[in-house]
Amino acid sequence: MDLYFSPLACSLASRIVIYEAGAEANFHRVDTKAGRTAGGADYRRINPKGLVPALRTDEGEVLTENAAILTYLGDRLGLNPEGFERYRLASWLSFIGSELHKFVFTPLLSPKFDAAAKALALEAAAERFAYLDDELAGREHLLDRFTVADAYLAVVLNWAQAVKLDLARWPNVVAYRDRVRARPAVARALGEEFALYQAA
Repeated sequence: MDLYFSPLACSLASRIVIYEAGAEANFHRVDTKAGRTAGGADYRRINPKGLVPALRTDEGEVLTENAAILTYLGDRLGLNPEGFERYRLASWLSFIGSELHKFVFTPLLSPKFDAAAKALALEAAAERFAYLDDELAGREHLLDRFTVADAYLAVVLNWAQAVKLDLARWPNVVAYRDRVRARPAVARALGEEFALYQAA
């Protein structure tokens, strides 16, 4: 399979999942501003939205949107729970994607948002991280074991340092972040993409 990614973007979650499962993939770096892969291909011919990630399966199907790709990978690689826990997984993927990724970090990371939007995002961050901190009390992972939702949350929490968002107010979140970062697959994926990001 082929994963189209940009260093340290949300596509990093898919790399983490692939490494966690001991699977293999071809990784294709994308310059989303230029709309080109590192090999010079027109990325919009692969994903018309121009966003990462995109995944081309071994059967040649192209899948876009982070939650869909993570769900596919988790199913294929045996990381997703079954029964009602599967719906809890979907709930966490939705929360991370909409409430943290889009609502909090998109305004904080993007120069297109003004000071008022960034202030609103910081206000929202306090409420959402307080909720997350409560949910993580006494838990090692979001569910009863490491899942694709943990991979996604690890990536989003990594962005806090880029926007200088101090997570110390939420000790369960900090402890969780440190535990997940220590996993070999997460450490490997973060290290590789950080090196690519720095080299750019």
